[in-house]
This record gives sequence, structure tokens and C-alpha cells, in this order.
Amino acid sequence: MNSHFVAGMSRIVALCAVFSSFALAPFHAADAATLRVHYDTGWGNAISIRGDAASLSWQKGRNATWTAGNVWVYETPASDGAFEFKPLVNDVDWSVGANYIVPSGHSTVDIYPFFGPQNGTLVTVENLYSQVLQNERDLIIYLPPSYHENPLKYYPVLYMHDAQNLFDPDTAFGGVEWEVDETIDRLVRQGDMREVIVVGMANTSKRMSEYTPMPDPVYGGGNGDAYLDFVELEVMPYIESSHRVRTGPANTYIGGSSLGGLISFYAAWTRSGVFGAAICMSSSFWWNDEALTRDVWAHTGPIYPARFYIDAGGINDGADNTAEMRDALHSIGYTFNLDLFHWYDPQGAHNEASWARRFPVPVKTLLPFH
Repeated sequence: MNSHFVAGMSRIVALCAVFSSFALAPFHAADAATLRVHYDTGWGNAISIRGDAASLSWQKGRNATWTAGNVWVYETPASDGAFEFKPLVNDVDWSVGANYIVPSGHSTVDIYPFFGPQNGTLVTVENLYSQVLQNERDLIIYLPPSYHENPLKYYPVLYMHDAQNLFDPDTAFGGVEWEVDETIDRLVRQGDMREVIVVGMANTSKRMSEYTPMPDPVYGGGNGDAYLDFVELEVMPYIESSHRVRTGPANTYIGGSSLGGLISFYAAWTRSGVFGAAICMSSSFWWNDEALTRDVWAHTGPIYPARFYIDAGGINDGADNTAEMRDALHSIGYTFNLDLFHWYDPQGAHNEASWARRFPVPVKTLLPFH
């Protein structure tokens, strides 16, 4: 046989072996977008994926693979790039809310969808006693729509003051509630925010004292640190031991209005290792000659790792005091639309109706779906 022919064939065989090794090489996690859908479908049901990736379609789903722990896995080629998708049960029932997004690059995306009832539920804990404050109050807890349907999911928590005003017109001041549960349900359905547990803590006859961080020469008060000890050392451990919650400051929010906004700001300002974000609506920053604002202006060194949403209305609502706090925070290093958010409502007044109307703003801002 011709020696040149034999040598040529040897090179061809070697090249084929090289190309074959590439063709048979499987995709690894670094080469694909791995979708992990955490959901117990029940016996005989399955999860499928639809989307706009090159390997997917919005018309017909691709089956995900069940793995231990009721995690359904679907892997797409890296060539798909960034894309949106949604899981379905049996390729019929779509998950509630917005499309999920996979960014361009090599990603593993874990999601915890739900497919059933789209309204949350309220649970009341009556007469929770505080050793710190030596008094008792009710907790009203909002559990988001998926809470009972998807036991694999854990949630951030928003602790809110003045629970009487949040959920029920029969207990709200002036008969006007904030509609916190209805608002969150709607925003979750629309895909405008992620689900959150809300813990409403009822006020007591000591409200002014408990919601103020220092005394005011006219109004007194100043027991705010003890009240925040109650929240941190008594309420939070109770919630974390009895509900499926994500812990740590990145998952712990606090919010309220008026004096409730003041104490919420003080909580994140002085305890950023506990409360990672504060919703401060129409806050009483005037308290004690704007002592808290002056404290912010005087701050030196690194800023505290918390995010602040502050707002006010244009009708006798302390808008100038709020703007002063905004400017103080910005001057020491907080960045607009990153860890400092300010909202001015020209038609807003210091009342429940105004807070209910603009409550969607802070929750969409601090708890976006994406």
C-alpha cells in the first residue's frame, strides 16, 4: 500500500477523533442556563417550560425533569443568551405573575412559582405580651398568595407599625385602611413586585412614646429604642420560628407613616444590621427640632448599609422636612435610586387615604419582581 496514502488516512482518523470528542462533550453548568423550578406538582403532574429562547416556544412547552426535593430542572444551550420564560403545570396552567428573566451568560435560576389562588391570607396573633415593654398587642400577619400552595418557598418580611390601619376599615383610623393586602395581591399578579410577608404590629396607648427615638420638649416620648428591642428581640424571633421567612437585613424591611415613619427611619439608621430597608411615609422628621435629620447631617465615616424610601405629600404633610432629610442623606453618600428613594405627592395629605394610594410606590421600589 502506498505509504503516502497510509499517512494521509492516519491524519484523517486523528482529526475525526478530535472532532468527535467535541461533538460528544456534554453541556456543563458553565455552558447553559439551568432553570430550577421548586414546586410540588403532586403525583402524576409535571412542569413544562415555555419562553422566547431559541430552544423554547411560547406555543408549546418543553418538559422539565423532576429531581429530589421536588425541583424540576430544565437546561438550555448557552447559545440561547438572555431570555424570558414561564413554568406551567402539565403545559396547561401558567404560573401567576410576570415572566421570569434569565440574563445573558451562564446562569442558574431558581424560582418558586404558584398557580392557584391569587389572594393572600390574614392571620391574627392576639395579645402578644412583651417582656421589654411590659404590655401586649395584636399582630396581624399577611401571608402572600403562594404561602400555603408552595411550602418550598421562603419570604422576605416587612414589619409595619399601626396594624389597625393596614388591613381592615373597621379598625382603621377614620374607617380608611391602607389596603396593604389587596395592594400586594394586585402587584404580585401584575408582576410588579415579589411576594412578601407583612407583620403588622398594633399600636397601643403608648404609641407616641414607643414611636419616638428621643424626647420632644413639647410632646415628651422617647422610648423608641425599647420599642425596637421589642421588634428585634421578641417579634422577629417569634415570626422566624413560626413562619417560612428569609432572614438577615437584606430580607428584613420596616415601615410606617407619620411617627411610624420616624421610628422606621431610626430603625434602619441605627440597626442596619437588622433592618436592611425602611419605608418612611410622611415621617415626623420635625420631631425634637429635626434632631434625627441633624444627626444625619453630622454623620461622618462610612454610611450605614441600608436603603431608605422617604416621601411626603404637598398638603400639610411635612414635605420640607422630608426634603431636608433627603438632602442630608444624599450629602453623606447615599445615592438616588440605589439606596435613597424620595417621592413627592403634590396631592397627598397626612392621612390614611393618601398613604393607601401611594403604598404601591415603596413596595414596587424596594421589592421589585426582577
